[in-house]
Amino acid sequence: MRHDSDAVMADVLIKCDGLGAVRGGRSLFTALSFEIAAGDVLLVTGANGAGKSTLLRVLAGLLAPTAGQIHRYVALAYLGHENAVKPAASVAANLRFWGVDAASAALFGLGNLLDLDARLLSAGQRRRLALCRTFGTGARLIILDEPGSGLDAANADRLADALAAHAAAGSGAIVASHGESRIAATKRLAL
Repeated sequence: MRHDSDAVMADVLIKCDGLGAVRGGRSLFTALSFEIAAGDVLLVTGANGAGKSTLLRVLAGLLAPTAGQIHRYVALAYLGHENAVKPAASVAANLRFWGVDAASAALFGLGNLLDLDARLLSAGQRRRLALCRTFGTGARLIILDEPGSGLDAANADRLADALAAHAAAGSGAIVASHGESRIAATKRLAL
């Protein structure tokens, strides 16, 4: 028998209670509590050094929080500042390496570059390849750190559209940005 609380939790992708983090002896944030449910896009904003990247790395399980708890209810995909692209491999081979179908290259307009080595891509194209990989994993929760870095206006719009479609499909995202963003957030957190 399923209880009402089970039904509510089924839609929760991640829940954080009283999170805190210290880096380099400096407290970046304390007592953060929030949850991301299906359809949510959380936009984390703040100045450089405010703790956005640390928060995302904690949420992704790459760093331990100094306080609080994280409950992850679904698989997640994380994209940090580095694109993690293999330069000597083609666009298609990079996607295959991560178990992502080459068709996902079309999401960010790389479908015509599948045979090109990643070392020949521009910085913006490498970022778009990393985004294709991240969205192509099928993870219900996507965590993106400054995903618009290196993107032109048209591809920033593609990113916003991809996030909206991801959320509309019953998934969620957490996105950090220190600048203006085209992303339609359902929730906001300022650090």
